[in-house]
Amino acid sequence: MIVPWRVGSRVLPCGARPLVMGVVNVTPDSFYAGSRHADPGAAAAVALRLVAEGADIIDIGGESSRPPVYGEARVVPAAVERQRVEPVVRAVRQQSSVAISVDTTKAEVAQAALDAGAEIVNDISACRADPAMAAAVARAGAAVILMHMRGTPQTMQQDTHYEDLLGEVEAFLRDRIAHSLAAGIPQECIAVDPGLGFGKSVAGNLALLAGLERLAGLGRPVVVGASRKSFIWKTLETGPEEALAGSLAAAVISVLHGAHVLRVHDVAATRHAVRFADAVQRCALAAAGGGGEGT
Repeated sequence: MIVPWRVGSRVLPCGARPLVMGVVNVTPDSFYAGSRHADPGAAAAVALRLVAEGADIIDIGGESSRPPVYGEARVVPAAVERQRVEPVVRAVRQQSSVAISVDTTKAEVAQAALDAGAEIVNDISACRADPAMAAAVARAGAAVILMHMRGTPQTMQQDTHYEDLLGEVEAFLRDRIAHSLAAGIPQECIAVDPGLGFGKSVAGNLALLAGLERLAGLGRPVVVGASRKSFIWKTLETGPEEALAGSLAAAVISVLHGAHVLRVHDVAATRHAVRFADAVQRCALAAAGGGGEGT
């Protein structure tokens, strides 16, 4: 089923095929060393490389939200975060028409990025950390990604027990959608993210992947960010540098369970993996409907 997601002046046909969002961190401390780009010029070059690899969206962030397993994430002042993000957004926009997302919880940073050419605000706090965020998104006519997280990046792993994980995530996202609508953000501009790795145990993350279809009932595009996260490499008994295979498996599982957008570090490999998974799924649906065809 196609779920239109209005992003600035364009509409992304989520569901027509899996969309790939490439991660660009303008930070010195993001959990995956391969995604750390402290220099804005280098970060912009990486973003453009990901576009060449087929990224549909580029997600640019200037503050790490890594969980404590990697060492506590440093809180970055808005002015510093803005200095990191704004020139990268501007440089990418000058050289590409790709959809650009800014990964921030601060309205000031979001506004600067939107003014520089971004069209999406990816807020891991679901517009809770900064009371001005939802209104800023609404005024700009931007899109927003609302993510589930219990607590903050510094505290989120202190309590990972849920009586009903899928039910609680669904209820939280439903509430944040209502909050966003009340702030003036149109429904067609909203996407949701179950928050893999944010306040969940290893088993909880795996259960979320297996139950993504439940979030389809929210009627909005589902964004999944599993790439190289600790629940993958802990399950595989490796590390983030060796977690590509597990990340690709997670991306394929996400697509087969209803995800619309995959937020990843490895764009080219993910794009091929999910394209094949999507083809298999469509062939199965066609066969079930009597439309199977040999090749």
